[in-house]
Amino acid sequence: MRVVLRVVAALVVLVVLAGAVFYLHPLWVADQQIRFHLWREGVKSDYVQVDGYRLHYFEVLPAGGGGGVPLVLVHGLGARGEDWGSMLAALAGQGFHVYAPDLLGYGRSPRPDVDYSISLQEKTVADFMQAVHVARADVGGWSMGGWVAMKLAIDHPELVNRLVIYDSAGVYFPATFTAELFTPVDAAGLNRLMAMLTPHPIRLPGFAAKDAVRKLQENAWVIDRSMASMTNGRDLLDFQLYKITQPMLIVWGEKDELIPLAVGEAIHRRVPQSVLNVVPGCGHLAPAECVGPVIASTVSFLRADPPMQGGEKTLAVVR
Repeated sequence: MRVVLRVVAALVVLVVLAGAVFYLHPLWVADQQIRFHLWREGVKSDYVQVDGYRLHYFEVLPAGGGGGVPLVLVHGLGARGEDWGSMLAALAGQGFHVYAPDLLGYGRSPRPDVDYSISLQEKTVADFMQAVHVARADVGGWSMGGWVAMKLAIDHPELVNRLVIYDSAGVYFPATFTAELFTPVDAAGLNRLMAMLTPHPIRLPGFAAKDAVRKLQENAWVIDRSMASMTNGRDLLDFQLYKITQPMLIVWGEKDELIPLAVGEAIHRRVPQSVLNVVPGCGHLAPAECVGPVIASTVSFLRADPPMQGGEKTLAVVR
């Protein structure tokens, strides 16, 4: 009986401790769940030396473990490799050898005292490809990552086979927000950010919102430098898009409030061979919230032989 009581007491203590950890650090708990799920799907978490920094990245081999078609995915502002979590294993299952690095300053990569410009992140991606021995790849980028991917395709066409961008920045448009949107200091600010990112925002419980704000504030100086570099105009691609010669797919959430569909349409007009796919009912987080049609359109484009050339399509979304 005494042994049973001790076991019960130990279990109670563990439950209390687990509850305390979840209450104080809910995002850390969520991260462990995400990483465990990725590990179960065969996604490898690793590090590689890039320009003197220990850069973190995810890698997943295609089904069967063969070579596969290299595909490098570049995340956006304030994001990380885990944000591609819904797509990594699915794309590998379609025959791609997928890499998703954490850009310098983000995720589990270092945060040195640098400008965090688009040009710097482009160099980071190019040198990452060299470090993991990928001479040429299909490249996809989401939001700020799309800007990086397009600049890479322009400056280093020898590295990029086909190009895919998702709700991408990179050209001028009259923004309806300021840089402070991305570094909220309270729950109200966090709710404003979420409302810009998705047409279906979820209000987090108070303790979770507090933890999210804390995490965003920890990296606020990196985000501020990234935003400053993006708004100074030096890396804007408005007058360089004609240099993109690779087959190009543009995927856009119809209800994107952060970077409106009109931006995607403008990029499409300036890159004549590009294909524009619109995802109805989805916002800036289409690759995460509307993952089915986004993956299907991506795979269809990357596999097309001969490459798709031009055109527009509204994707079917099953909810």
